[in-house]
Amino acid sequence: MRILLVGAGGVGNAIAKIAVRRSFFELLVVSDYDLARAEATVAWVAEKHPGEVGRFVAAKIDASNPDDVAAVAKEHGATHVMNAVEPKFVPTIFAGALAAGADYLDMAMSLSEPHPTNPHEETGVKLGDDQFAQSPDWEKAGRLALVGIGVEPGLSDVFARYAVDHLFSEVEELGVRDGANLVVRDEDGNEIFAPSFSIWTTIEECLNPPVIWEKDRGWFTTAPFSEPEVFDFPEGIGPVECVNVEHEEVLLMPRWLPAKRVTFKYGLGEEFIGILKTLNQLGLDKTQPIRVRSADGPVMVAPRDVVAAGLPDPATIGPRMTGKTCAGVWVTGTGMDGKARSTYLYHVSDNEWTMAEYESQCVVWQTALNPVIALELLATGVWTGAGVLGPEAFDAKPFLDLMAAPESEGGYGQPWGIQELAVK
Repeated sequence: MRILLVGAGGVGNAIAKIAVRRSFFELLVVSDYDLARAEATVAWVAEKHPGEVGRFVAAKIDASNPDDVAAVAKEHGATHVMNAVEPKFVPTIFAGALAAGADYLDMAMSLSEPHPTNPHEETGVKLGDDQFAQSPDWEKAGRLALVGIGVEPGLSDVFARYAVDHLFSEVEELGVRDGANLVVRDEDGNEIFAPSFSIWTTIEECLNPPVIWEKDRGWFTTAPFSEPEVFDFPEGIGPVECVNVEHEEVLLMPRWLPAKRVTFKYGLGEEFIGILKTLNQLGLDKTQPIRVRSADGPVMVAPRDVVAAGLPDPATIGPRMTGKTCAGVWVTGTGMDGKARSTYLYHVSDNEWTMAEYESQCVVWQTALNPVIALELLATGVWTGAGVLGPEAFDAKPFLDLMAAPESEGGYGQPWGIQELAVK
């Protein structure tokens, strides 16, 4: 396997740091529009794992140009293209991978467009619609596009498939729940606002109309931040208020898994929701460039890009961050014994551990872990397929077994948990 990694930001950097410990691939090309950033990741590999440096090279790439993506992939003989950049680049990287004759993986799917007249009740263009429409092209080429294989979407979808196959005879709801108790402080020890993941993506997710799926209704939308509920997260994180957010799991799970309802709720917190609402009111969430005066004359700039540029890079806040993040799926329904069951399958990532072990903050590290596991399963032939497929299209047990097994036994050393909840 020869991998073209597109993007050397926080998640891309963490993918390389996790992958260097594995032997399933021949070459990993770390590429970025900023060549220096890609080179910095390769330099880290050379310093920490000098015996592995020959398997890593840096390259410059323009993710907005499918021809350039295809050219870089062909130059290095890439068999797989791993997309680790903003979801706005999905269409071009997706097209470039197919043109290069390579398989494709991403952690966020093609963007949605709200319904033009009824956005808080009806879907418009849904997340991933553009990619799923091209599935016949991928099938015809005999190539696989594995979409949404980060942590959420990704690991949560794997958990859902496992629950359907092994824990439940009938599923009432697959409810993805994401929460954390992370705190970021400045040099003086004061708590500051510093999102632990791309603010560009966070704005997209949180201000778009959330999507819900119900068996008798199909996909429909609601207002942002709707249906607040307090979910008690495990391993010391505790109760966090969660709200509906647009996310890929709701668009993926119903395609393969039987359930009466699918939801996604994110533990944002009152302050974060207030900031997002303010950005929306001021128009600072917009992606369409506007004309701005500068010392060098007028320039065109997207307001959302300005917000992203003004905040700390999520890849750099690890040393100032404390706490844990939890990703998982809350499944309700009937257990294999015929009794009502309510179960939360989850994985917790501790920032102190990820910083000490990988020099990566826990949110980007937890996201990066899952595509590396998936790539290994594809490399070894445990997972196979063609067309555009989500994580729940594959057997979950090999993934979770490999994830949880100790590194000394060939695994990734990341146990996952099952918490039984009170049946309501």
